[in-house]
Amino acid sequence: MGSNLRFLEILLLFSSLLVLPASGAPSSAHAKVKVFDVRKFGAVGDGKTDNSKAFLNAWKQACQYKGANRRRLYVPLGTFLVWPVVFEGPCAGLIIVTVKGVLKAPADQSTFSLDHWITFQYLDGMRINGRGTLDGQGHHAWPYNKCACRSLPVSVRFNFVNNTLIHEITSLNSKNFHFNVYACHDLEFRRIQIVAPDESPNTDGIHIGDSSRIKVTDSMIKTGDDCVSIGPGSKEIEIIGVHCGPGHGFSVGSLGRYPDEADVSGLSVSRCSMEGTQNGVRIKTWASPLKSSAHNFSFSDITMKNVLSPIIIDQEYCPRGGCSTQSGSYVQIKDVWFSNIQGTSASQVAVDLVCSPQFPCKNINLDDINLVYTGGNGPTKSHCANVKGDSHGVQKPPSCI
Repeated sequence: MGSNLRFLEILLLFSSLLVLPASGAPSSAHAKVKVFDVRKFGAVGDGKTDNSKAFLNAWKQACQYKGANRRRLYVPLGTFLVWPVVFEGPCAGLIIVTVKGVLKAPADQSTFSLDHWITFQYLDGMRINGRGTLDGQGHHAWPYNKCACRSLPVSVRFNFVNNTLIHEITSLNSKNFHFNVYACHDLEFRRIQIVAPDESPNTDGIHIGDSSRIKVTDSMIKTGDDCVSIGPGSKEIEIIGVHCGPGHGFSVGSLGRYPDEADVSGLSVSRCSMEGTQNGVRIKTWASPLKSSAHNFSFSDITMKNVLSPIIIDQEYCPRGGCSTQSGSYVQIKDVWFSNIQGTSASQVAVDLVCSPQFPCKNINLDDINLVYTGGNGPTKSHCANVKGDSHGVQKPPSCI
C-alpha cells in the first residue's frame, strides 16, 4: 500500500508540472529562433568584398520572417567589409543581431560626406550581441576633420529605436561619433567597449538626444572626445559603472545653441571611474538668449585619476571663440548634486562652477568632495560665479558655494 501511495504522489507531482503557466520554464516554441547567416546571402569575410547587398538582403528576410518567435541575423568569424547601410523596420518581432567577427567600414573618401556608416531605425525590440567588433577605420578620415567645416560619418546611428539592448560589442576607431542615439526609448548599452586614440577628433563614445530611459552600464570608453554626451531633449539617462579615459569625460550639452531645444532632465551618473580625461563631469551651455532648462542631475560615487578639470559648470561655452558672453546664458540649470567625488586633479582648480548672471544656477549641492592636486603649487581650489546652493561633508577644495 505504501509503494502505491508513493507512486500516486509522484504521478500528481508530474501532472502539476505539465500545467505550469507560461511564466515558468520556456517551452521549445518560446525558444525557437530562425537564423539568417549572412554567408548564405553571399557575404564573404575576406576584408575586401563589399558585403552591403548581402547584409541588406539577410536583414530584410530576417526582419520580415514570421515563422518563429525570434529571428537572428548572424555574422560569423571573419572580416566583412560593409559600405554604408540602413537596417530599417518595423520587423515582425524581436530581432537579434549577433556579430562574432569584424565589420569593417570603407576607407573610400566618397563615403566621408555621409552622416552614417550603419543605421538602425524604426525598430521596437532588438538585441545586438556576439562580442564582435565594428571597425570604423577612422584613421583614414581624421585628417579631414581638423576644422568644424565638415562632418564625418557616425559609426552607428539608432533612430526611433525602442526596447533594445546592445551587449558585449566593441566599437573601434570611429570616423565621427561611435554611437548616436536619437528619438529612442528604453535602450541600453551593457558591457561594451569603445576605443579610439586620445587625439582622434570628435569621436564621442555615445551621444544621446531627444531620447528617454537610456542606460550605459558596466562599460569601458577610451576615445578622443566625450565618453558620453547628453544633448537636448534627453530624459531619464543612467550611466552606471563606466570607466572613461582617455576622453573628455561625461558632458551635458552643449545646450542653448539652437531655437526650441527641449529640456534635459533626470540624469544619473554613478559608480564610475575616470582616468587622464580632459574633463570629469561637465554641464556646458552657450551664452545665448535661447531658453531651456537642465535639471535634476546626480553625479555620485565617482573616482577621478589625474583629471584636468574634474567638476565643471560652464555657461560661457564657446570652443571656437567669437562669442559674446556678457549677455549670459538663458539656460536655467538647477537641482544638481555632486556627491562622493574623489581622487586627483591635474589642475589646481578642481571645482569650476561658472553660471549665468541672467539665470544663476539654483540648488547646486556639493557633498563629500575630496580632490587632490597632482601639481606642486599648493592645494586644489574651487571657483564659483552666480551659483546658489549648499555644501556638506568633506570639501577639498574648500567649497565656494
